[in-house]
Amino acid sequence: MMEQLDMNRIPQHIAMIMDGNGRWAQEHGYERTFGHQAGVETVRRITAECVRLGVKYLTLYTFSTENWNRPVSEVSALMGLVLTSLEDEIFMKNNVRLRVIGDIDRLPKEVAEKLWSTMERTADNDSMTLVVALSYSARWEITQAVRNIVWEIKKNNLMPTTIDPEEITEETVAKHLETDFMPDPELLIRTGGELRVSNYLLWQIAYSELYFTDTYWPDFDEKGLQAAILDYQGRQRRFGKTGEQVEEEG
Repeated sequence: MMEQLDMNRIPQHIAMIMDGNGRWAQEHGYERTFGHQAGVETVRRITAECVRLGVKYLTLYTFSTENWNRPVSEVSALMGLVLTSLEDEIFMKNNVRLRVIGDIDRLPKEVAEKLWSTMERTADNDSMTLVVALSYSARWEITQAVRNIVWEIKKNNLMPTTIDPEEITEETVAKHLETDFMPDPELLIRTGGELRVSNYLLWQIAYSELYFTDTYWPDFDEKGLQAAILDYQGRQRRFGKTGEQVEEEG
């Protein structure tokens, strides 16, 4: 499959919904938490492969705000896995920087502190940025952005340089999102067979190419990633234009 890829058209930002850990475990006769452990190994493999292919941003939907409603035992196990995965030297071995998007204040103190320390430790790595969406949902993110914009407007009398309501643009909103430090994803991959985006990067994936696979996340591998990128490369990205216009622009 590698021979078929156009290395000049590798998406610079890939977002992933890592679905199917629990179902994978149950089908193999294990507790759901075992599936999450197996999923961490897939994260390591896919991260290394993305670096090798030249992807610059990999965003992983790790834990949604809705996931707080899961059984306490499963939530605790997931938080423990976050800590375990942050001990992994894959960041330094592959020159990967860590960034986190989401409501970090809601996380257990030990997890939040480890996240901050890992982000600080990897800040100078520049092969790729691994973005972990943790305690995250798109509606939460957009709500926070609106709150921050309104707060700036309310401060207008004290700080004349803040924005005016008439000046709010798409760029204004984007600047107040959690993802303001990176480009929007060109490709969104969801494993596990579900055909939905589950409150993930709703603003950012407006023009992303969507790729769904029945493969559970623990079984998703380098060939699966290459297949998704190859499928992406076979599409024409028009952004509202006609196919003829895109071809004329080259």
